[in-house]
Amino acid sequence: MSGDFDFLAGRWDVANRRLTRRHVGSDDWDEFPATMLAHRFFAGAGSFDEMTCPTRGFSGATVRIFDPVSAQWSIYWMHSQRGRLELPPVVGGFTDQVGTFYADDSDEGRPIRCRFVWSGITATSCRWEQAFSIDDGTTWETNWIMDFTRAD
Repeated sequence: MSGDFDFLAGRWDVANRRLTRRHVGSDDWDEFPATMLAHRFFAGAGSFDEMTCPTRGFSGATVRIFDPVSAQWSIYWMHSQRGRLELPPVVGGFTDQVGTFYADDSDEGRPIRCRFVWSGITATSCRWEQAFSIDDGTTWETNWIMDFTRAD
């Protein structure tokens, strides 16, 4: 529903864990810090954030928009080194304070199913996870985890 991402507005410290290699059963994680500033707009029907990763030399930004007809969110990602809006968006919503969003995409030249999950949402913390499936959602490999701690 509109306002689902209101919890994200404000400043955050972000602990990132990203797999160094995907689709090979790796358990080697690259860990790095980030900061993020998020805003809401359209009375909670939109959300925008910018994450800065100073030790990795890139920033990312996300825009989220709620469609009142479908009652679903579309989430778009942008990466400072690529300079474009990444498509397709992941689409979905929240049930019992867990947000789950999906898209059909490609990774390293192969078709994948992509899943974002927002969970553990409190006033001062939350978690985001990205997972890819190469078998149409039968199995998932989580490849990026962000743990957020409110910095405000």
